[in-house]
Amino acid sequence: MFSLKNKNAIVTGAGSGIGKAIARALAKQGAVVDILEINLEGANKTLEAIQADGGTAAAHECDVTDQAGTAAVFKKIAENRGQLDCLVNNAGVAHVGNVLTTSEEDFDRVLNVNVKGVYNCLKAGVAHMQQSGGAIVNIASTVSVMAIDDRFAYSTSKGAVLTMTYSVARDYLKQGIRCNAILPARIHTPFVDGFIKENYPNNADEMFKKLSEAQPIGRMGKPDEVAAMAVFLCSDEASFITGCPYPVDGGTLYIR
Repeated sequence: MFSLKNKNAIVTGAGSGIGKAIARALAKQGAVVDILEINLEGANKTLEAIQADGGTAAAHECDVTDQAGTAAVFKKIAENRGQLDCLVNNAGVAHVGNVLTTSEEDFDRVLNVNVKGVYNCLKAGVAHMQQSGGAIVNIASTVSVMAIDDRFAYSTSKGAVLTMTYSVARDYLKQGIRCNAILPARIHTPFVDGFIKENYPNNADEMFKKLSEAQPIGRMGKPDEVAAMAVFLCSDEASFITGCPYPVDGGTLYIR
C-alpha cells in the first residue's frame, strides 16, 4: 500500500522542514521527486538526503512568485519525466502581527509567496496534469479555519490556500485531478527554533514548552507526520478523496 512507484512528483519549498520531510517520504515510497526551492543550497541538501536513502530526485532553483519562471521549470520537468503525477505546494513564509502591526510591505510579501506562489504552481501543474490526471496536495494550516493571536497576514494567506484547493478540486474532477489540503498545527521545524531564539532568548525553554502544550496532545507535530499524510493523499489509496482539508494538528481544531 501507498506505493508511489512510477510516479513523478514536484515538491515546492523542500529545502528544509515540512517540505524536506515530504520530499524524502515521497521518494522513499518510490516517486521520482523534483525539488523546487528559491534556496538552491537547501534543495541540494534535500537531494543528497534522498539519494543517500536510495531515492531518485533532482533539485531546481525556482521562485514561485515568478509565474513565467515557475512555468518554465514545470515545463522542463514535464519534458524530462514524461508526465507529472503529484504536486505538493509547500513553499510559504510566516509573519507575526495583527492588522495594526502588519505593514503593507509584510502583507504583500506573505500573500505574494503563500497565495500567488501557490496559484502559479497550481496553474503550471494543472496544465500538465489535465491530460493524464494527478494528485495535488496544498499545505494550508489550522489557521485556515480558526484564529490564533497575531497571525493576520499568515491566516489570510492560508485561508486562500484552502479555498483554492476547493476550486481546483471542483473544476478538474473530469480531468482526473484530485486536490486536497493538509492543515498542520504547530510543527517542530528549524523555523520554530529560530523564532523562539530570536524573540525569547532569555526563556527559550519555557516558550518551547508553552508552544508545545498549545496542542491538546501536549507536543508539537513532527515534519514526518505531515509527510505521512502527504504520501497517503498522493497515493492511489486516496483515489476517492478530493476537495478535503486534513488536519494534522494534535487535536487543535476539534478537541481543544
